Amino acid sequence: MSKKPENALKERKQINSNTLLLLITIALFIVMYAVGCAMYAGKGFTHVQTFLNILINNAGLICVACGMTCVMLTGGIDISVGALIAMDCMFLAYTMGKGMNAIVSCLLVLVIGLVFGMVQGFCVGYLEIQPFIVSMAGMFFARGMTAVICTDQLSITQETSPLFYAWANLKIQLPAFLGYTNSKGKLQIPYVRIGVVIALLVLVVIFLVLRYTKFGRSLYAVGGSEQSATMMGLDVKKTKMKAYMLSSFLCSIGGICYCLNTMSGSVSQATGLEMDAIASSVIGGTLLTGGVGNVIGSFFGVLINGTISSIVKTNGKLLSSWANIATAALLCFFIVLQSVFALIKSRRSK
Repeated sequence: MSKKPENALKERKQINSNTLLLLITIALFIVMYAVGCAMYAGKGFTHVQTFLNILINNAGLICVACGMTCVMLTGGIDISVGALIAMDCMFLAYTMGKGMNAIVSCLLVLVIGLVFGMVQGFCVGYLEIQPFIVSMAGMFFARGMTAVICTDQLSITQETSPLFYAWANLKIQLPAFLGYTNSKGKLQIPYVRIGVVIALLVLVVIFLVLRYTKFGRSLYAVGGSEQSATMMGLDVKKTKMKAYMLSSFLCSIGGICYCLNTMSGSVSQATGLEMDAIASSVIGGTLLTGGVGNVIGSFFGVLINGTISSIVKTNGKLLSSWANIATAALLCFFIVLQSVFALIKSRRSK
């Protein structure tokens, strides 16, 4: 009987340790958004649509950050995601411009993502090449293939693809009481785009996969200790390969969401998106060394980045580079926190 309270206390300490970074991230987002509402209430920052616009503009990034989190849980990294999104968008714009059905184009993009991730995962898992080198090669390949498809900027219009155009312009309206009356006396009902619905579905599915499936537990085990995972009977190489396949597949879903938002494809598209995904995951509490993290934290990391950009745009006088500076400062802050927590953990284990 005396062991139960002791076990419960240990479990509680473990839970607090694993969720502390997530709680800090959520609290930071709430404070940051509240500051934005207080400073720019007169410019519409308090409207529900302002928050929804952050989701609309970052729907693709949410999908990519979910995939990046899965890779980082294994102790790896994938810097090819931005280039892959550019290739996906160019492929969609080019094929639909040639008359291909939008559904077929989207399915082909998903297949490309799976194959792309399979090759990278095989190199990382079975050939044991450093993830940074593999994904850097993937980044160069995807950027190159984007230019091979077409060097010009292509736009998706109602004439080239009526179905995809209809998807992009579909507004899913929220209840009217969440709206507001503009200066002309017209009621503005808040809405989201279909990309947001897709991104939130991806978030929920990956959260459930990581929390309740054997594959999800394997990702944590491999990131925590490959040697221990091997002794537990896990196939480390196969797990890593699946992680990169999942990352690229989610990246391709994110590419479709990204294309729904931009309705175009270009060689320079999504430049630096891989860094935004990594920053969102780290700010969300995913350890660079692997084994700790979750997609809910990454989601709030994306919201923090989006809130920073929204505050800078609403201000109107600040340069857009200030958003990057603020993100860099937060990234350094959370990396330092991770180092402190890792040091505390190592001392407790001795």
